[in-house]
Amino acid sequence: MNLKKSLDAFNRAKKFMPGGVNSPVRSYSSVDCNPPFISHAQGSHIYDIDGNDYIDYVGSWGPMILGHAHPKVVDALKKAVERGTSYGAPTELETQLAELVQKIYPSMEVMRMVNSGTEATMSAIRVARGFTGRDKIVKFIGCYHGHSDGLLVNAGSGAATFGVPSSPGVTNNTAQDTIAIPYNDVDTVKKVFDECGEKIAAVIVEPVAGNMGLVLPKENFLPTLRSVTEKFGALLIFDEVMCGFRVALGGAQEKYKIRPDLTCLGKIIGGGLPCAVYGGRADIMRNVSPDGKIYQAGTLSGNPLAMTAGIETLKILIDTPNFTDDLTKKTSALVNGLKNKAKVAGVEVQIPQAGSMFGIFFSNCKVTNYDEACAADQNKFKRWFKSMLERGIYLAPSQFETLFMSSAHTEEDIQRTIDAADFNA
Repeated sequence: MNLKKSLDAFNRAKKFMPGGVNSPVRSYSSVDCNPPFISHAQGSHIYDIDGNDYIDYVGSWGPMILGHAHPKVVDALKKAVERGTSYGAPTELETQLAELVQKIYPSMEVMRMVNSGTEATMSAIRVARGFTGRDKIVKFIGCYHGHSDGLLVNAGSGAATFGVPSSPGVTNNTAQDTIAIPYNDVDTVKKVFDECGEKIAAVIVEPVAGNMGLVLPKENFLPTLRSVTEKFGALLIFDEVMCGFRVALGGAQEKYKIRPDLTCLGKIIGGGLPCAVYGGRADIMRNVSPDGKIYQAGTLSGNPLAMTAGIETLKILIDTPNFTDDLTKKTSALVNGLKNKAKVAGVEVQIPQAGSMFGIFFSNCKVTNYDEACAADQNKFKRWFKSMLERGIYLAPSQFETLFMSSAHTEEDIQRTIDAADFNA
């Protein structure tokens, strides 16, 4: 595969941006190769500046559930652009999108539009602290909730007392208010709350984890989080930026029948444009300025282009009969095909699936937490990733990322992907 133009573009980009990229995983450093630079995308395919055509299972890291450049979304955006790109003032579009979100996520009684998942989770945590009057937050190792300081934290030597920064620039004082514990570890959750539950403002969790590879919750994990937070007066925050609209139309809270106090959504609600939202119980969210004293603001929040793309996308999800079920079946066809291919090759792999999300671990045991994800064979993944890229299959360049199906993927795309999969690469 010829990537000469992409290599030239990458070298030029490195002069101006750290690692030549504006988000670290795009650099392909974890798979020891250089990234293709993308020129355009259409449907289930993405094309680089060297003219290579790939079947895309990254989907801009999740938002492109309808595929790229969906005609209805594109047409709506063309009309919206002609009316202006930003006003910094209220529009009816914001309310229309909020109504659609609430229709799908009834737990979000009142909400606030923002511009990114990081902004949504950061704001939700501020609201939780302001509402409860408490400082400490519980998060789970391997779950990623954006790059705000208080969430870039690893477990410290005393899990119930303090965490330690996982990035230079994060202060020890900031990290001390975050308690990081293993995902799916019910016993540790109970222990932490028994030791300092009265100091905990909230638990934030990816109810279906997508940032250590795809890791599903154990049967009693989410119910335990709900019961223990209610017992101690803490809030439960579901970060469904990634799993929202994918594990079910109403996300993990619909699938697992857990009603969180606050929810963070992103990616899909922007239809491919920068957009996110946080919201939840009205008595909590009415404390946000200007209704209350908890401050949060954003010049581009509720941007008319992002609102337009989000409205069109959610309308299609709602109005298309059996959309989620059909997309899940399509994903299962690919997952089962890959599993069979690996079995024939005699290679141990785990390919978990949650709706239209899936992942792959080169491991002989089920992955339930971050340590088990790290134990999977990353060298095998690198070789397999490169072989798939050479065959025109565009995957996330890390075993710790999740892959996504779109409604634009065809049976031909799926079969071509299965045929390309060489697990002995």
